[in-house]
Amino acid sequence: MSALSSVLPQGLDSYAWIILGVLAAVSVLALTVSLYKVAQFARLGVGRRRSARAVLDRWQAGDANAALALAARRDCAAVRVLHATLAARQAHPHDRGAVRERATQAALDELSTLTGSMRALEAVVQAAPMLGLLGTVVGMIEAFGRLSRAAGAVDPSVLAGGIWTALITTAVGLAIAIFFYFVAIWLEGRITAERETYESLISAVLHGGPHADGLHAPVPPMAQPAPPQHVAPPQSHPARA
Repeated sequence: MSALSSVLPQGLDSYAWIILGVLAAVSVLALTVSLYKVAQFARLGVGRRRSARAVLDRWQAGDANAALALAARRDCAAVRVLHATLAARQAHPHDRGAVRERATQAALDELSTLTGSMRALEAVVQAAPMLGLLGTVVGMIEAFGRLSRAAGAVDPSVLAGGIWTALITTAVGLAIAIFFYFVAIWLEGRITAERETYESLISAVLHGGPHADGLHAPVPPMAQPAPPQHVAPPQSHPARA
């Protein structure tokens, strides 16, 4: 609290405290979502490709039963997608369309879980600068209102102090948005890398391993699931005095 008191000016108006309180609540929400996504990615095994590679190596070596048994552990998201693809390949050895449809659905299910709650983080990145700017605009209105009501000579330091106080909310809003913007970009990068891994595994199963000779039709590109909405960098327009 002492550090916060040293940063924030004394005697903030009520509007500023309200805006800062909302920004604090928004930042807590974004931090909670960020920590939840990091824990979720670790629990689902995002980025763990070694076990998927071991399953794929056995499949490509022609040992379908061993590959399926190893994939049945389903210890990470990539292995779960691979297990669904291998099972579909075993069930429909000569129907590439059916295999690809089942594999794509498994990949979409995993990606849907990974992209969950990302909209909340994106909303914080978009809303925080606007909330801060709202506080600044209200503060500027208040400062110039006091100026218009002042009798006689106006002390410039009083006006400057009011403007400086009003700009605090924009600075806090931008700081929150910038931090969580980079968090969202990192999370989206992990999701994109995972999607590319799924596509690579599905393609490898369709083109290699047992029953490969029975699949002669060309493989259409995998229908890519809609990626999480790209987070635009926070922007703020300086208030004009």
